[in-house]
Amino acid sequence: MNKPRRSVPFLKIRSWRYLVILLILGIAVHFFLPQLTSFENYLTLFRKMTWWAVLLSVISQAMSYLGSGYILHSILASNQQKLSVFRGVLIALASASIGLVAGGWVGAAAATYGWIHRENQNDSLATLAGTLPAMLNNMILTVVAALGVVYLLLIHDLTQVQLMGFGIVLFVICLIILGCISALRYPEKLIRIALIVSRYWAKLSRKSYRPQGLVAGIRQFVLAWHSLGNGNWKKPLFGAAVNIGFDILTLFFMFIAVGYPVNLGVLFAGYGLPFILGKLAFMFPGGVGVMEGGMVAMYKNLQVPTHIGVVVILGYRLLSFWIPSLLGFISIFYLDRSASKRGLLNGS
Repeated sequence: MNKPRRSVPFLKIRSWRYLVILLILGIAVHFFLPQLTSFENYLTLFRKMTWWAVLLSVISQAMSYLGSGYILHSILASNQQKLSVFRGVLIALASASIGLVAGGWVGAAAATYGWIHRENQNDSLATLAGTLPAMLNNMILTVVAALGVVYLLLIHDLTQVQLMGFGIVLFVICLIILGCISALRYPEKLIRIALIVSRYWAKLSRKSYRPQGLVAGIRQFVLAWHSLGNGNWKKPLFGAAVNIGFDILTLFFMFIAVGYPVNLGVLFAGYGLPFILGKLAFMFPGGVGVMEGGMVAMYKNLQVPTHIGVVVILGYRLLSFWIPSLLGFISIFYLDRSASKRGLLNGS
């Protein structure tokens, strides 16, 4: 007799969490309504968009998500496990949507862990698949943001306050990345630090202190990380470069679509810095509001007319965030059903 399958905890999304999306939409609308003082200009610009460029934006965003799927595919392939790029794309989409309503990037990482663990029942590999894509993407984003800062410095378009603020943000991110790399080289020190932090967090949150699971999780992650040696890290890094590179191309083609081509310096500066700020805005899933407002403000500072910036950023976010979020919720049900069918077949 087959035992009834339990639903995976991270798929239990309470209905009240959808209120978060409505709240975020309200914040975004509240921010953009003052920008829409001349709605006719936006409508005219929308009608005059070059649709072949819009199509290229759509294709670029599809390629970006193929990059996300390839990261997961290559992580499993480096450990002699199979996962198609297409299924990796579905997992990336579904995990991002879960993160939107349940825990941000932590929820997304937990969701990826859950689905990868369903594929192969390997704890360490699932842990690596849940955390490594975000680390690699953030490394690429940091490089793009740094190039943007250099460009702004060259054209003398940064005040001392802005330079200090962006410099601090990039410095903190670089420290985090270096800290992660150092911790992987010295896992025992990482475990000691993690135990101290978790002990204090347990006291503050008044929760039970359970170090065994934390230690086991760190050891599993380090073990899986070492499997990326001998050049196996190159393919996941390539996937991250494809993911970020084609996402930037999505934005670039949106500028082309409205008849306002920008150079790479302006493109990188307006893309990388707001994205970094959006990553740090933990209270807004997906950087909603922070991303849009930051990009419009940054491009306005770079002499891009406001009405062009608003149309481009809204179009870009529609393709890169809102439509993928919708597809992600559809992917959740597809992945859950396919996993249930696979379980029934294995049980029989």
